[in-house]
Formats: sequence, structure tokens, C-alpha cells
Amino acid sequence: MTDLTTPVGYADFVNEIKQQIRQRQYQALRAANKELLALYWWMGETISRRQTEQGWGKAVVESLAHDLQAAFPGRNGFSARNLWNMLDFYRAYADKPKLQPLVAEISWAKNLLIMARCKDDLEREFYLRATARFGWTKNVLQHQIDNQSYRQYLAGQTNFDAAVPESIRAQALLAVKDHYTFDFLGLADEHSERELEQALIRHLRAFLTEMGESFTFVANQYRLEVDGKDYFIDLLLFHRRLRCLVAIELKIGSFKPEHKGQIEFYLDQLDQHHRFDGENPPIGIVICRDKTRTVVEYAMRNMNRPLGIATYTVTPQLPADYRHDLPSPEQIAARLQAWAVGQGEDE
Repeated sequence: MTDLTTPVGYADFVNEIKQQIRQRQYQALRAANKELLALYWWMGETISRRQTEQGWGKAVVESLAHDLQAAFPGRNGFSARNLWNMLDFYRAYADKPKLQPLVAEISWAKNLLIMARCKDDLEREFYLRATARFGWTKNVLQHQIDNQSYRQYLAGQTNFDAAVPESIRAQALLAVKDHYTFDFLGLADEHSERELEQALIRHLRAFLTEMGESFTFVANQYRLEVDGKDYFIDLLLFHRRLRCLVAIELKIGSFKPEHKGQIEFYLDQLDQHHRFDGENPPIGIVICRDKTRTVVEYAMRNMNRPLGIATYTVTPQLPADYRHDLPSPEQIAARLQAWAVGQGEDE
């Protein structure tokens, strides 16, 4: 029975008001953050200019901190240490017009973390964009930097340039790392594929965090029936931004060319019989103990299904020659530019 005291459409009206309140609160916080960073930038610039033009020494920062804290009690943003941070902030980005708009999109604490841990402009651009786009907390950002996600994403071996629609290609390239660190599993160095799979399921939250933003869990040992026979995908995830299923095969040994045929078969079945309307074609990831990059390149030639080949360790380390696998600065810049274009389209 309809409540006579409640007008028709009132519930929808309340939901609309709530949505507007949340949206405006977010906009207000974002605007406040930009104003705070603009203030810190101005202060860093002003201190730098006075030091250059009038020869002010280091002592002026200590004096300024004392006077500002007396004028604004309870504001810890005006400590001597933070004033030095403002000076470093300005000097780090004063001649980097491409990065200046990006720093205003994230909080001061996250900016300080990126400045302290990342010295390369391209690496800073990656973490600035990723933090703003994915809403990483400071702890998540710290985790991503510790795990060298910048190198892992950009050194990835995939065939996405040819096999993924252009509309989601930039996002797809950033959805698959080249190396995953599963140190949270507590596994011995010698283990079976089944033990690896079960450990990942037991530590599902940590596993999804390591996989990256927007992955959700669908199933393990996902069953496919083909011509009366059963086949099982080790792990099946869904990527919310890409809007596609992601089939993962776990291998405790080296990558072999026949692994490509196995997961390609799974992707065919998922695409034809398990993909919902509106979803993009599924993506496959083979996560193995190690790989030879040349073998991977040959194996993925002429493959139409989207596939990435990655490695894993159960201790917090990267392959010894990992640094040499990173693309050239020009290739990294091109990928970041493609990502920036995709980011603008999303907004």
C-alpha cells in the first residue's frame, strides 16, 4: 500500500539529492587540494626567488617557519621541513610544464612520496597519472612504487598493439604487468601449480592488489565444456575498466610455445560462449616462473587473441636483467601519451 504522506517520486528525488551532495563534496575537496598545492607552489617559488635575488640563506626558512607557526597555531603545514618540501616541489617541476598540471590532481603527501622515490620524469609522470586516475591511497601508491610497477607495466610482453581495439588499447597495456611478486603467499621456492593457485585464492585480496586496479575475481578452475569434455581455466578475473574477462594460466616452469595454444583455446571458448553482451573480447595472461623474451616474441606472432606473458616470484625480487628490458625513453613517452589521450576520453 502506498504511503499517502510520501509524494510519488520522492525516493528518486532523495537519491538525486544524495548524489549531488556527494559529487559537490568531492569537487570541493578537489578544489581545496588544488588551492593548497597552488599555495605551496607559490611559497616554494617565492622562497627560491628571494634566495636567488637577495642572497637569503638557509636560516631564513627556519625563521619563516617559526613566524608562520606563531601566526597560524595548530597548522603543521608550515614546519621548516615542509617549507623545504615546498622549495623542492617548486624546483622539481618549475621547468616541467607537462608535469605541472598533473601534480595538482593528487594530494600533497602523495606528491612528496613520488618526489622522494622517483627521480626520472617519465617515472614520475606514470605514478602521477596512475594515482589520479585510479584513486590510489598513499599506501597503495607506496606498494606500487615498492613493486616497481612502472617497469613492470612498461616492459610487458603482449600482442595488444595488434589484438586489442584501439579504444581500450592504452588501458589494456597498463592492465598487464611483466612481472608479479607473490611474496605474500609464504610459499616455499619449490611448489606445484595447484599449491600456487590455492595460495592465491587464500590471499585473494593481496592477489588482486598485486594484479592491479579494477580486477575482480570470478572463479578458479573455471569449467569449459567442449564436445563432451571438460577443460578448466586456473583463474578467471574480470577487468571493470576494460569490461572483459581475463583468463589466467599459472605455470611453475619456463614459458613454452604450447602454452600459447592452450590459453588461445580458452579465449576462443570464452569469447563464443561466455562473454556477455556489451563486454569486450577476453584477454589471456600466462604467468610463469621465467621466460625467454625472444621465445615469447616468436610464439605470439600471428596470434589474434589478446595475450600477455608475465613472470612471477614468491620472494620480493625482480629478474636480474629486468632493467635492460625497459623500453626506450621515446617508447615510454609514446605509451604515456597514448594513456593520457585515453584518460581524457574517460573524463
